[in-house]
Amino acid sequence: MDRTVIVTGGAGGMGLATARIMGRDHDVVLTDVREDPLASAVADLESSGIRARYVVADITDRGSVEALFATSAASAPVRAVVHAAGVSPQMGSAEKIIKINAVGTINVTEASLAAAGEGFALVNVASIAGHMLPSVMVPRRTYRLATRDVEEFTRKMIANASRGPARMHPGSAYSLSKNFVIRYSADRAGAFGARGARILSVSPGSFDTEMGQLEEKSGSARLLEFAALKRFGRPDEIAELLAFCAGDKPGYLTGTDILCDGGTKAGLGIKGMLAMARGA
Repeated sequence: MDRTVIVTGGAGGMGLATARIMGRDHDVVLTDVREDPLASAVADLESSGIRARYVVADITDRGSVEALFATSAASAPVRAVVHAAGVSPQMGSAEKIIKINAVGTINVTEASLAAAGEGFALVNVASIAGHMLPSVMVPRRTYRLATRDVEEFTRKMIANASRGPARMHPGSAYSLSKNFVIRYSADRAGAFGARGARILSVSPGSFDTEMGQLEEKSGSARLLEFAALKRFGRPDEIAELLAFCAGDKPGYLTGTDILCDGGTKAGLGIKGMLAMARGA
């Protein structure tokens, strides 16, 4: 291979499934904060004839992300990044969710931009939750800080997510962080385009991954009541979309978000969104 793909959150779920597809014509670098699952995932890929390795990295730390890109490019140039790493409401506090989902996306995106050249592609994984945040609750001024003052951006994002009852803070942080991913990816399209590169986001609905199963407690299963397809999506199904978006063929696809939710939003409507927000 003469090109590399980095897959964050690549130790399992949709990240590993995407790596399996992209490994057909890329060297694969998987990254996460835990080494043991990464080692197992790489062994799995190698057993299928895919050239893979892993780099332990913390996406909330800009230096760690920059080191990841430098190491990944050592054997072949980085041509694509699929940023699937993230945490959900059941996995931590509002602060943790904002730092991993929002600040982590800033770090990966800016490192990708520095590495980008003609034909490069970055796909950031967002969520249907980002589409369910009412427009009046979108802190656009705070979002604009992402490219100017990440520390102040982080402080204000956590403050925005920490309004109302404490039990709602993680869910608010998740929706807010994923809405940010969608808008930020679109906002950075011009900078990537100037380098002949692409950036977009993909928003999964309810998928049968470890994280998806964990989130049944916070409503992912209830969303299926509104979906056109009354089932959880499979990791291989979203992986096909992520790999396509990060591949060579959709060369004019950038600056947008693709919602892959089994028809959930189409059936949800305003009343359904309000019912989900109330937990009714």
